[in-house]
Amino acid sequence: MQEVDRVIRARLYSEVPLIRQVGEYIIQSGGKRLRPALVLLSAGACGYGSGVHHHELAAVVEFIHTATLLHDDVVDESDMRRGRKTANAMFGNAASVLVGDFLYSRSFQMMLSVGSMRVQEVLADATNVIAEGEVLQLLNCHDADVDVERYMQVIRYKTAKLFEAASRLGAILGGAAPELEQSMAEFGMRLGTAFQIIDDVLDYSGDEQTTGKHMGDDLAEGKTTLPLIHAMQTGTPEQAAAVRHAIHEGGRADMGAVIDAVRQTGALDVAKRYASAEAVLARSALSALPASQFKESLLKLSDFAVERDF
Repeated sequence: MQEVDRVIRARLYSEVPLIRQVGEYIIQSGGKRLRPALVLLSAGACGYGSGVHHHELAAVVEFIHTATLLHDDVVDESDMRRGRKTANAMFGNAASVLVGDFLYSRSFQMMLSVGSMRVQEVLADATNVIAEGEVLQLLNCHDADVDVERYMQVIRYKTAKLFEAASRLGAILGGAAPELEQSMAEFGMRLGTAFQIIDDVLDYSGDEQTTGKHMGDDLAEGKTTLPLIHAMQTGTPEQAAAVRHAIHEGGRADMGAVIDAVRQTGALDVAKRYASAEAVLARSALSALPASQFKESLLKLSDFAVERDF
């Protein structure tokens, strides 16, 4: 991971000062680095023993993820992420969008250095699906009729797809057979789905100092997530009406009533069970892998995705 950070810093370099400034601000803001870790661990688990392509592709995946965050924060008008001001709050919307574009284009330059058409195909497809997920989420905003199926489609596209690509890339670097490559992709997709569901749970239960974001941000943006869907389906007519009104209107005026509804209907526990089920499927997908420290770390990641509080 230290080598990945070195690659990230080297590839962020630009002669344009603002790009360097925004890029450095993003890197210093931290982050879990889960997606690049997935590339490294999957490559190791599939037998990739030497070379530097796993470092390069891990950095590519992190660049794509960071670009989506930059654009997300502009679309959502967010002012805080990971306990710090967002890049758009610091440098303005225009700079955030354009540096996000720079990261996308730089990532495509970097993936060419691996010299694999298959790698390029996986990353190009993933980037396209992520963009579709962003648009789907936008269409779902302020729509209280979003059901579990539509909710799951958004997170499969918007979040899980890059996890899936990261795990698949490791398998490709390791020369895995098609069946194992698909199992690794399945692991990543399930892991990413569990991860996002827990993110949505933490929006109503997390500590702001720990999560680094404001409680109720999703509700303020009119996002219909799994806890809200369950609260509307199982709550009293008054609770369902309060949640629907909050989704339609956005903002934080109904926050207290919505949090009460989510907690009293057991919606958070239900969402956690969905995430746990995805984590079980993720672990099952690794059954064909031989025992190794890499496999053990991947299994631990599936536990972390569900048990984390940040």
